[in-house]
Amino acid sequence: MYQNKKERLYISELLENPSVTYPSYYALSHSMMKNEMLHFAIMVLHGLEFEHYQHPNSYEDIFAMFSGGTFPIYKEQYVVGYFGGKMMYLESAGWKGMPVTKDLFKMENWMVC
Repeated sequence: MYQNKKERLYISELLENPSVTYPSYYALSHSMMKNEMLHFAIMVLHGLEFEHYQHPNSYEDIFAMFSGGTFPIYKEQYVVGYFGGKMMYLESAGWKGMPVTKDLFKMENWMVC
């Protein structure tokens, strides 16, 4: 079975002086490496420049970002995507399934643009 080879996107390639240096890279598929909206969300997260982001009023704001191809931020720590009917967050090793916890339903934990 063919597996997609992941490439490393280093934060230093996106930002000269990131405010948050961990993780130092993300393992992404070739198509995600080219996704400019993902690059923007990672730059916002690691640069701590949230002026274009705000807390959502409802879940519709979060899912509007997903359908628009953009990425909300969760707890100012994770970029979140929606793939194949699953909400996933980005870690250094790649996308992981997002566990459903009580905190997931608190709007103050989310940031949308």
